[in-house]
Amino acid sequence: MKQLTRRVWYLPHSPASDRPALGYIRGDRRALMVDAGNSPAHVRQFLRSLEAEGLPAPDLTVLTHRHWDHTFGLAALPIPAVAGAATARYLERFSAIRWGEAGLQEYIDLDGLREFSEPHLRLEYPDPATIRLRPADMAFTDTLEVELGGCRCLLRTIPSPHCDDCVLVHVPSEGVIFPGDSCCLHLVRGDWVEDPAGTAALLAVLETLSFDVAVVGHDDPVSREALLADLRSRAKG
Repeated sequence: MKQLTRRVWYLPHSPASDRPALGYIRGDRRALMVDAGNSPAHVRQFLRSLEAEGLPAPDLTVLTHRHWDHTFGLAALPIPAVAGAATARYLERFSAIRWGEAGLQEYIDLDGLREFSEPHLRLEYPDPATIRLRPADMAFTDTLEVELGGCRCLLRTIPSPHCDDCVLVHVPSEGVIFPGDSCCLHLVRGDWVEDPAGTAALLAVLETLSFDVAVVGHDDPVSREALLADLRSRAKG
């Protein structure tokens, strides 16, 4: 667990089984977890890391989008989960799957999983029958403000080249955003595909926000300047 600011920590990403970075924001009254991890093992790693730092367990988690590596740990978290309305609809659909080899194929067919991700998923779940996925407890449209006590978290749905249900977590007092995978390319089966229009739409939103650093899903935290420069380059096509 790495401390970024007085109130913000994150568990770094791990590419071996595509574990994304998980965020932790501590207010005076409650704590917020950003994303739910890709498995119960990922969740246990996160909670052990908090304990080692003397930090309390989170009271709430926010999901940045639907993909398995950000949501399949949810069933192992005994706390409410907040998601954008689009993500909540996807999770309702995926939660009805009867997991196993047939269920995994159903998930792939529903476009919930890309060919790139399947080998990583099988590292976390050698037996797909052990997968459990629960829906979100609360859903919002457009924006939502969460007060943690001396620290506000602003949640907003955002356009993205990656997928159609992205949510960004903004902690203004700390100068930090958690954009999840919204800055990533779009995966079409096994291929990464640029979407200049989607990138430009995301860039237009991020340019309006005041922040110093972004904790992205599958890389180290990046400065505002570096992130916006990369998006500007990609938006040109």
